[in-house]
Formats: sequence, structure tokens, C-alpha cells
Amino acid sequence: MQSSSLDSVAAVATPTARPGLRLLLLPLVILAGMGLSVEAGLLGPLGIQVGHLWATLSIFGVGSAILFFLLLLSGPQQGPALSQLPRWQLIGGFLGPVYVVVLTLATPHIGIAMTMIAILSGQVGKSVLIDHFGWFGTTRKKVNAERWLALLLIVAALVLIARG
Repeated sequence: MQSSSLDSVAAVATPTARPGLRLLLLPLVILAGMGLSVEAGLLGPLGIQVGHLWATLSIFGVGSAILFFLLLLSGPQQGPALSQLPRWQLIGGFLGPVYVVVLTLATPHIGIAMTMIAILSGQVGKSVLIDHFGWFGTTRKKVNAERWLALLLIVAALVLIARG
């Protein structure tokens, strides 16, 4: 699945994490995850009021406007033009709206906790595979007993929340 051009792009795009930086980023990532739960709570009712696709478009419209404003403030950007990037790197532009539409559809029916733990189980499951095989140019991290146990515990949490 990997090619030499894939590897060379990933080598440039994958920085080595410094221990101090990892400690600073972890709380930030946890807060971002909390933001996703808030987003799910907002999107469900918005989707019911205006329609699921309109709700998704409004969320991405506001986000795009904020990003555009931040880009204007940040000055010239370094790096290749979008046309020079491998097309597979732009798949996230498709996956983001799919994720938000699913949040908008699912949350009113199964609740925020169930939606988030289901998303988490999918994210962790796929992340373990991506790490294990080194897909997308990531550093390979073999699946070991601890990673299998972590995935199993997340699935157990999904089952317990579904039953509760």
C-alpha cells in the first residue's frame, strides 16, 4: 500500500514528538475531544430544526470563515500548493462532513454518550490498525497486548453504555 513517494511525503509531514511537547498536547487533545461532545450536542437539535445537511453546512461554513480569518492574520504559508499534494492526503475533506452528518443524524436518537463512545471505538480500532501497518506514512507501532486490551475495554464501555 505504501510507495516511495508516500514515504517521502510522510517523512516530511511526521515530526518527532518531544516529551515536553507531548505533555502539553495531551490536555489540549482531551479538551478538543470534549469539544466534539459539545458539537454533537449542538448538532443533533440543529439537524432536527434545519435539516441534517444544512446543519452540517452551517458548522463547516462557520469553521471555514474562522479558518479563513486566521489564515489572513497568519501571513504567507510555507509548503506546496494543494495541487502538488498527493490526492489521498485530501480524503479528510470528504471524511469530515461524513462524520458531522453522522453526528447530526445519530445524536438525537442514541444520545451524546452513546454516539461519542461509538465514534471513539471506531477511531481507536482504526488507529490501532493504522499504527500497526504504518499506513499513510505513520511510524509503525505493532499491536501488543496492552493495545488489544485498551481496544477491548473501549468496546466493553460501548456495550455498557448501550445497556445502561
